[in-house]
Amino acid sequence: MSSSGAGTAPWRQSLGRVGVWVGAGAVGQDPGGFAARVERLGYGAVWVGGGNPDGHAFDLLERTLSQTRRLVVATGITNIWAWEPAALARRVTVLGAAYPGRFVLGLGVSHAPLVEGLGHRYEHPLKAMADFLGGLDAAEESEADGRDERPRPRVLAALGQQMLELSRDRSAGAHPYLTPPEHTELARHVLGEAPLLAPEQAFVLEDEPRQARATARAYLARYLRLPNYRANLERLGYSAEDLAEQGSDRLVDAIVVHGSPEQVVSRVRAHLEAGADHVCVQPLAHGGGIDAGALEVLAPLLLAV
Repeated sequence: MSSSGAGTAPWRQSLGRVGVWVGAGAVGQDPGGFAARVERLGYGAVWVGGGNPDGHAFDLLERTLSQTRRLVVATGITNIWAWEPAALARRVTVLGAAYPGRFVLGLGVSHAPLVEGLGHRYEHPLKAMADFLGGLDAAEESEADGRDERPRPRVLAALGQQMLELSRDRSAGAHPYLTPPEHTELARHVLGEAPLLAPEQAFVLEDEPRQARATARAYLARYLRLPNYRANLERLGYSAEDLAEQGSDRLVDAIVVHGSPEQVVSRVRAHLEAGADHVCVQPLAHGGGIDAGALEVLAPLLLAV
C-alpha cells in the first residue's frame, strides 16, 4: 500500500488550489457545520490544526467528513508524539475506508515545550518522524489486511531541508506553517516537481495597518516563542530584533498578510507562483479565532487564482 499518492491521484485534484486552515478550537463544537459552509463556498479542503492528539479529535474529524460531500479534510497537523503508530493507523484506516479520497493525514514533530508537556523528551525529531512513518506503514498494512490498495495520503509539516527531504521521500509532500512565499520557493526546490506543497497563509481582512498588525501580533505571539518556527525564520534572514517581543513590522507583514481582498489574493498568488500546489488560508478575526465572513468575501477571488 502506498502512502504517498501520485500527483494525479483524485485527492490531489480535489484539493484545488486554495483551502482553509482552522485551529481545532476555533469552530467550537460544530466543526461539521463550519466545514459544510466552507464546502458551499467552493474551497477544496479544510486543514484542522491543534495537534489532533487523541480519539476525541478524530471523532470531530469524522463529523466534519460526514457533514460534507466532496471536501478534503486534512490534519494540519497530527502530533506524532501523542500517538502510537498502530492506534493512529486504526483511525486512518477507518476514515480512509468510509470517505475514500477525502482524508489526508498531516504529521508533525511539534515543538520541544509542547512535546515535553506530553511527557516525552524532544530528541532527534527527524529520526522520530522516520521511525513513526515506518511504524505507521507496518500498522496500516496490517489494518488493511491486503484488502484495500487505495493510498492513505500523508504529508509532513516540514520547515528545514532535512524534513522537506523526508517529506519528498516518505510522504506525498509538505505542509509548511507560518512561512512566507520565500520559503515556498526554497521548499519547492528541495521537494522537486511531483510532491504536494501546501503552505498555510494567515491573513487579516483589515485596511487599517495598526489594527491589522495588532490582530496579527496576537496570533503570532505563541508561535514566536516556539524554537522550530524561530529557527526557520532566522534561516530566512529575520534577525533577533525582528523576532523580539511581538515581532517587527517587517516580520509581521511577511507572515500575516493584511489589507484588502486583492492584497490577500496577491499573497496567495505569490505562494502559487513560488511553487505551491495548494495554499491553506487562515482568516484571523479581531479578538482571536476565525473570521468566517472573510472566507465568504474572498471566495470568488481566491477560487479564481
